[in-house]
Amino acid sequence: MDPELEAFLALFPPAELSDPVEERKNFAALAAAIPVPEVADLVVEDRTVPAEPEVPIRIYRPQGAEAAVVWLHGGGFVMGDLGTEHPWATRVAAGAGVTVVSVGYRLAPENPYPAAFDDAYAVLEWTAKHAAELGVDPDRIAVGGHSAGAGLAAAVALRAREEGGPRIHFQLLNQPGLDDRQETWSARNFTDTPWMNRDKVSSIWTHYLGGADATPYAAPARATELSGLPAAYISTAEFCPNRDEGLVYAMRLMAAGVPVEAHQWPGTFHGSQAILSAEVSQRQIAELAAVLRRALAS
Repeated sequence: MDPELEAFLALFPPAELSDPVEERKNFAALAAAIPVPEVADLVVEDRTVPAEPEVPIRIYRPQGAEAAVVWLHGGGFVMGDLGTEHPWATRVAAGAGVTVVSVGYRLAPENPYPAAFDDAYAVLEWTAKHAAELGVDPDRIAVGGHSAGAGLAAAVALRAREEGGPRIHFQLLNQPGLDDRQETWSARNFTDTPWMNRDKVSSIWTHYLGGADATPYAAPARATELSGLPAAYISTAEFCPNRDEGLVYAMRLMAAGVPVEAHQWPGTFHGSQAILSAEVSQRQIAELAAVLRRALAS
């Protein structure tokens, strides 16, 4: 493990998710400790997207932004909200120079699949419909996110392709959770890794699926046809149960003719980019913004 990351392992809570309500508090406390960068020309606005029920969103508009990303927070489908994602959405907007539409989707287990997925797709449709109001090019809209949010982004891309929905220009999938089956080497063997391990992943999918069978819109790795999807950037952490499903998905996209950039970060673990003092974390965060900026350039 990267020595700068290893020094902080004792500060991370145990990797378990038996009590979602309590873990939400822990997750919020970790997020609150992450500093929010000061960005002078960034306009931040809270709104709601009319859906059933309404979906809260937070819009980050850098001066001169002409492209947008529908951004989906991490938290295993169980934790997280607009507030916990605020430090990261701010960094993405400022670093990439694009409008970020951060989605406060409903959480499991109170709202199992397809609640979060439907919320995410409703915000994509709203963003495309309101592109002129947002000052962005409707042909330069991306989807992206961390962890469970990255899985949702991949699922939204599948649905938009299947239903002829809004054109998605790019998908940015950071440490995505894509496969409920846990059959890869990393999913089977990473039983004691920091923050995320096999047991926690099992709990995540149990909460999210709520007893229902997984479909490709719930677990995008189950999709059999990946051609025609947007170009993608997929990043994975070395000591993460989701590592191999992300890499396999990247290879399958390539085989289907989809342009893909994949980056495996050695010495890192799931969510370790939150340790901002580590050089590798700074590189990860900078790369996410740079990739998005380049992908959405005119």
